[in-house]
Amino acid sequence: MAVRELFHKPVWSRHLAVFGLAVLSSSLMGCGAGGPGASAAETDAQAIADSPSPSRLPPAGHAWVIFAADTVLAEVAATADERAKGLMYRDEVPDGTGMLFVFQDSQPRSFWMANTYVALDIAYMDPSFRIVDIVAMEPLITDSYPSSASAMFGLEVRQGWFGERSIVVGSQADIVFGVQGR
Repeated sequence: MAVRELFHKPVWSRHLAVFGLAVLSSSLMGCGAGGPGASAAETDAQAIADSPSPSRLPPAGHAWVIFAADTVLAEVAATADERAKGLMYRDEVPDGTGMLFVFQDSQPRSFWMANTYVALDIAYMDPSFRIVDIVAMEPLITDSYPSSASAMFGLEVRQGWFGERSIVVGSQADIVFGVQGR
């Protein structure tokens, strides 16, 4: 299944509804998105609401990985070369960013941290974007970090990010892929 085949309008439409509710609820509470105390999700929701086009999507080669109120802007690694390079040679992975590894099938996966300077967590996800395993990975370790179950996706973020947001095995994500060629 190609990345562009994974994007379908019902998931995207559901995200706009979720973002719209976030904007509405924040304005009803008197806390405008982007103001003091605003979460990243509220800021994203406001950006979507302010967008001249309701079809705003992540940039090409990126995806929004959404866990309720928390969103990661992830670079998409969908080819063998992109997956092999991953987040190597980076000095940081800022909060709210990461890399989404997309595979053609679901099977046990294994990652390593060769030439990766930042401690990361990886959430292995099944074809329905449900987390089946979360593994903490240490920088520059060449041992494998295998999944405990079959996975079709892997989401790498700064180590500790999932735990700080109470995102655990069994958590459900929605993924919105950017349009190719934008």
